[in-house]
Amino acid sequence: MPAYEINSTNVIAENERHGRARDLFWPWCGANVSLLALSYGSFFLGFGISFWQATFAAIAGTVLSFLVVGFSSLAGKKSNATTMILSRAAFGVKGNVLPGFLSYLVFVGWETVLVSLATLATGTVFERVGNVDRNIAMIFGFIVAVSLTLIGGVLGFKVIMRIQKYLTLVTIVLTLGYIALTLDSVTWSAVFTIPNGSIQGFVGALIFGITGIGLGWVNAAADYSRYLPRTVKSSSVVGWTILGASIVPIVLVIYGAALSASDTDLSAAIAMDPIGALTTLLPTWYLIIFSLVAILGLVGGAILDLYSSGLTLVSLGVPVKRHIAASIDGVVMLIGVIYIVWIADNFFVPFQGFLITLGVPVAAWSAVFVTDVLMRKKSYSEEDLFNPVGRYGSVNWSSIYIVVIGTIIGWGFVTNTFASWLNWQGYFLGVLGGKDGAWAYANVGVMLAMLVGVIGRLIFGRNQISKQEN
Repeated sequence: MPAYEINSTNVIAENERHGRARDLFWPWCGANVSLLALSYGSFFLGFGISFWQATFAAIAGTVLSFLVVGFSSLAGKKSNATTMILSRAAFGVKGNVLPGFLSYLVFVGWETVLVSLATLATGTVFERVGNVDRNIAMIFGFIVAVSLTLIGGVLGFKVIMRIQKYLTLVTIVLTLGYIALTLDSVTWSAVFTIPNGSIQGFVGALIFGITGIGLGWVNAAADYSRYLPRTVKSSSVVGWTILGASIVPIVLVIYGAALSASDTDLSAAIAMDPIGALTTLLPTWYLIIFSLVAILGLVGGAILDLYSSGLTLVSLGVPVKRHIAASIDGVVMLIGVIYIVWIADNFFVPFQGFLITLGVPVAAWSAVFVTDVLMRKKSYSEEDLFNPVGRYGSVNWSSIYIVVIGTIIGWGFVTNTFASWLNWQGYFLGVLGGKDGAWAYANVGVMLAMLVGVIGRLIFGRNQISKQEN
């Protein structure tokens, strides 16, 4: 029997559905235990808000975003299929190619970014240790990060669940070591004296928390709940997803905000090098351990991205098996990482802008999909999810139009400074004071895109779902 997972985008058979809701804790915790969350604390304060406002925004933004992920997980538990197959119920069997393609780009993009960050962080750490060539150090980080990502993403569900558990436990222990060694760097008097910021700044930080921490996982959620028996309580599925995904990021973002508030030089350094800047607070003997923490934390998210990108590629109609699709994505990731780390002079920042740009239509799709999931009273008709002439139809134009309208509105209310070729965004910000106004960097366009998705699906989906379930 092969070591890799046989199942692909098919519905999971009854005799393979097992486990408990609390099993979801490990993949979601492992995917969100990255030290990058420490740097997010600095980014929150960058909105000009106080430590207490940043704390509340981190808690609320993280929990709310993973609440949406938890709702998406319910679809997998109900009908034991992958997210991008279940999305066909709202968009049509062929119409779902649009959100499927967007999701594929996001998955491949983020797995490339995470492995690139792990590679670059390793170079920075070993450079501080001394007597180690930066390129050699980065090659080491590259090999470790890529190997773990490919092993989990290609071999599939059972291996992922096992790897993520150990990644989580090791990374948490080593991260606690980082906190213990840097706790004396926190100047609490400086932290608590930061004045409260504007409502616009707080809203911007809240939206950043929602979009930057959890929202990007909605299109993968059902991929990890589809093996659960349908008898598992829905509230438990949502609860364990939120707990596993939220608990570590919340702690790290708050602690990262405290560190940044204590040292303005550190805050400025984080903006340039999110992972490497954190090493300046450590004794030399812990730097090698820190590199391991950085790699493992980032790899946890990359594994889930690679696995789901393979499933998404198959759902788009590419005639290959799941492990082959994941391997193809792995090759694309390898090329992307090599280009970002060793060839491009200024590619990483524009690429981040590209991913943020994709985040607006993905947010609109997420709202349509999750609203559709919550409106349904019965399980999906599994055979019709693969049949263009079945009850879900070939193309559901209303859902596609909703995503298009949400995207147009969303792009109009975001300011993307990551690349000059994205300056066209924010074309509606004139009504809120312009691109230099108080609301310019709050990125309310993401939430507006989601609002359009929710309202649109509520209006057009009610009758459609009623007919599908009769």
